[in-house]
Amino acid sequence: MDNLDNYTRKFKIAIDKDAEIHQILTTVYQALEEKGYNPINQIVGYILSEDPTYITNHNNARTLIRKIDRDELLQVLVRRYLGQ
Repeated sequence: MDNLDNYTRKFKIAIDKDAEIHQILTTVYQALEEKGYNPINQIVGYILSEDPTYITNHNNARTLIRKIDRDELLQVLVRRYLGQ
């Protein structure tokens, strides 16, 4: 039996999830900017209210942002802000 079979493998799901959230937020930000909105204000409005109408349908941004769990999004934002 190979010694590697005796170890538990760890998956880096959190890192993958963070990357996915980053990509979605970047796409949403760009879509809002292209439509002439203030992206920060709109995203904050969405986060606080969870009302998808804060996000434009342009480039499928509204559908994309709804794929992110709000709690996960807030955790990622706080971690990034604090540099962790």
